Amino acid sequence: MRALLSFIVLLCACTAAPAAVQVAPNGFVVHIETPVDASPAKAWKALVGEVGQWWNPEHTYSGDGRNLLIDARAGGCFCERLAGGGGVEHLRVVYVAPPGLLRMSGGLGPLQGSGLAGALTFKLSPTPQGTKLELAYSVGGFMEGSFEKMAPAVEAMLAEQVARLKRYIETGKPT
Repeated sequence: MRALLSFIVLLCACTAAPAAVQVAPNGFVVHIETPVDASPAKAWKALVGEVGQWWNPEHTYSGDGRNLLIDARAGGCFCERLAGGGGVEHLRVVYVAPPGLLRMSGGLGPLQGSGLAGALTFKLSPTPQGTKLELAYSVGGFMEGSFEKMAPAVEAMLAEQVARLKRYIETGKPT
């Protein structure tokens, strides 16, 4: 419920990174691209090894980003530890090519409880100035309500995460 409320709040927020969303009756895709003033290796280290430092804790079930972990190997987990020995598998790692590509499968936040399939891809490409960071999240299947209502909230949340990751890579602080 907390994650859903955070998604709704973000509907009203301005996105921090340029994003594009395509919506269809059976799903949506979000594309975000931003330059990062750092090498792909440094960006990769932050992306997979320090997710708990840059991911907004408001978009966790525990309220604490330090409970997040990405096990960057095929079959690995983007997981969160919960109190009392519980946990959440946010996404499953399906493709890893360090330091350039990480693809994970699953539904983030409130999407997890619906009949959806999702693929979240982070691509890091070298540029003369550093790195081009690209995110694509493609979601399809069935959910109650409308993809037209959910897609902008997911877009805003992901744009915020990309902006936080960029700032964290460049400054050591996500905000």
